[in-house]
Amino acid sequence: MADPFQLVVLLLIGIVAGFLNVMAGGGSTIVLPFLILMGLDSTLANGTNRVAILLQNISAVTTFQRRDYLQFRESVTLSLWTLPGAILGAILAVNVSDEAFQRILGVVMLGVIVSMLTPRASHHEEPEQGNKPRPRLIIYPTMFAIGFYGGFIQAGVGFLFMAALYHLLNMSLLRVNIHKVLIVMIYTLPSLVVFSLTGNVNWMIGLILGIGSALGGWWSAHVSIKKGERFIRLLLIVAILIMSLKLFGVI
Repeated sequence: MADPFQLVVLLLIGIVAGFLNVMAGGGSTIVLPFLILMGLDSTLANGTNRVAILLQNISAVTTFQRRDYLQFRESVTLSLWTLPGAILGAILAVNVSDEAFQRILGVVMLGVIVSMLTPRASHHEEPEQGNKPRPRLIIYPTMFAIGFYGGFIQAGVGFLFMAALYHLLNMSLLRVNIHKVLIVMIYTLPSLVVFSLTGNVNWMIGLILGIGSALGGWWSAHVSIKKGERFIRLLLIVAILIMSLKLFGVI
């Protein structure tokens, strides 16, 4: 049972993590170490974090919907490709340690930075209700693979979705963010079920963390709409750098 001070800190960490996850990614790299410090083993921390992930994305999706920014059908189509991978990843996560994946994640994050700084052949800001980009077929197996990673470890999955959607669908970062939150919300549901059925969710801690994450997600959605692509790009690069340095033990 967590003491009141830990619960207050958990709420605050949830706000910060929710903001980072919706704006860019990497919030789980703050949450998971704290949950482990509270006494949860890595698998239980991994599962408990899914409660917060679900609530923060529900909050962000609701905010984007109220501002009429969602492209629901396209997001759901992409989400369906993540579901099988997310379920398989979650099943693996409750049986296998994720230590090796943390090092792999560091390499992946540095690669994402390079990809975000590489100019695309054609770049444009999409209108709110403009023409939808024609998807490259590789986006579908990519969604499956990222879904698998998200179901398994989650930390940093936002960066992977942003890089994939940004390059393969040639979207603005604001539009990428809007698709990302709905995709993550949908695939988190079955992965949370897997963790819950195997007894790897602490619901009290998860809900408190989730309240903070929902507030952070709501705040982040408003900021991303107001500040636009340049702000998202800057925060994304900074967040990835910090996360990579942390995973390699530099900080």
